[in-house]
Amino acid sequence: MLYNVVVNDWGETTYVPTALGNVLLVVVLIALLAVAVVFARKQRNKTGADDVDQKMAHSKLTVKQLAFCAMAIALGTILSNIKLFHFPTGGSITLLSMLVICLPGYWFGLGAGIATGVAYGVLQLLIDPYVLYPMQLIVDYILAFGALGLSGLFSNAKFGLLKGYITAVLGRYVFAVISGWIFFGAYAWEGWDPLPYSLAYNAIYIFAEAAVTLLILSVKPVQNLFSKLKQMALND
Repeated sequence: MLYNVVVNDWGETTYVPTALGNVLLVVVLIALLAVAVVFARKQRNKTGADDVDQKMAHSKLTVKQLAFCAMAIALGTILSNIKLFHFPTGGSITLLSMLVICLPGYWFGLGAGIATGVAYGVLQLLIDPYVLYPMQLIVDYILAFGALGLSGLFSNAKFGLLKGYITAVLGRYVFAVISGWIFFGAYAWEGWDPLPYSLAYNAIYIFAEAAVTLLILSVKPVQNLFSKLKQMALND
């Protein structure tokens, strides 16, 4: 009802969402963005502003945060389709898409970051699904992309974007390795066991993109740009 089971010429089974399944995924995406906004509002309650100012800030911040999260998801989706390298069995080096999805966590904190990452994963599932098993869908699209929200752990730290990005990438890598180990072990290179294969396979594209991103983030004008973006996201 929510997905069709498709068997290709090689006997592999793929699960493709139906129209109803796609509608449900869109609803989940919108709900996750709403959760991100609500979480940010709760964090805003702790700033100590008076009640009148808080109510005004909530109204503005809610709309503003939703817009920033939505823009990050939209831009991340566009950049995810600019593939510098793509493996035929999944995984690609993209043009800074992970960095863009890490930004809501850096701006608004852990809850907003994870919700935005999961929403992005749902959108990726809608646009370019590669699902062999239902549980693999959860690991690859929900947990792995949701882990990009771990950038929120360092939203208020010195060099928070760098620390948050590295943590988020490592989080995604852990789930990608688990998926490759459990669900894609049959594709292991000749002479490789599934776990070492998954460790190496996923490291190639995830850490290659991370290395390029960190190199770009090390440039002072780029750091200043992202600092200004955060100020824009947080200012009323």
